[in-house]
Amino acid sequence: MLKHFSGSIAFTVASLAAAAAYGWFVQGGMAPMLQILWICIVLSVLEVSLSFDNAVVNATVLKDMDPVWQRRFLTWGIIIAVFGMRIVFPVLIVAIAGQLGPVEAVQLSLNDPERYAAIVTDAHESIMGFGGAFLMLVGMKFFFNADKKHDWIGVIERPLRRLADLEAAEIMIVLAALYAVAQQLPPEKSGEFFFSGMFGIFTFFAVAWISSSLKAPAGTVDSAARAGLGAFLYLEVLDASFSFDGVIGAFALTNNLIVIALGLGIGAMFVRSMTIALVREGTLGRFRFLEHGAFWAILALAVVMFANVIVHIPETVTGLIGAGLIGLSLVSSVRFNRANGT
Repeated sequence: MLKHFSGSIAFTVASLAAAAAYGWFVQGGMAPMLQILWICIVLSVLEVSLSFDNAVVNATVLKDMDPVWQRRFLTWGIIIAVFGMRIVFPVLIVAIAGQLGPVEAVQLSLNDPERYAAIVTDAHESIMGFGGAFLMLVGMKFFFNADKKHDWIGVIERPLRRLADLEAAEIMIVLAALYAVAQQLPPEKSGEFFFSGMFGIFTFFAVAWISSSLKAPAGTVDSAARAGLGAFLYLEVLDASFSFDGVIGAFALTNNLIVIALGLGIGAMFVRSMTIALVREGTLGRFRFLEHGAFWAILALAVVMFANVIVHIPETVTGLIGAGLIGLSLVSSVRFNRANGT
């Protein structure tokens, strides 16, 4: 199992060394260096706790992907996850919200981190609306499935399977949730939240449409490549949605974009290592309800993202909810295996 984490451990050592050098040489001494190192460690733990369910869901998609596209997701994907979502994404938010150019946004992040953080925080409702709507649809797609083979929480999951026969049930539920939350917000924020949620719904179905369009007839030369590209796009958007709360939560600890990128980058690498371990060790096949726990955690995260625009929910609580659901599903899986002699 440890062999899957060797790259993450090496990346952690390199990132902490870079953080130490940045604290010592740029921020000016031992005290800033120790503070930056501590923040990096806290951010990495926060990212892992918030994204463990992401690793499980990634593994459910990856296990059926072509090996070539598996490698591409685990290499190109980590570059996008670390560089794109932890550096480019916050800068892009500031550029759009502050009506600045990309260079100005980067300069602002380095020279005026307080204003930079304020702009990112001001876009909180839009980010939560988009991410919450997208993740809610991801979770419901798993449970609103008439072909799902078994249930974990049968009293809830069996009725949800029957909803699969209702046309557009998922969209109606998400729209109702968006509307209900938007009504609790000030007029200047409610429109932003609802529109962002609508864009999250559009993105979900756009990715699904692209994935479907890329499917070639089975057995043709490019069928595996097209299917792999579709799954790759889906996983990248899913990764982005999972990272929203971590990026926003990071600004509660520091306004420094470099420190945020280093800390969250370490966490993202460990999430990738967990994904690899789950796929290569066949963990999902051995634990019957683990996948269910991950998708319940996704739905819980979506609800928390919606609730977060009304009342602040600490990231620690969010992480504990996800970890708790996955832990319970793991315990249920172990009990099932013992009862059935597997």
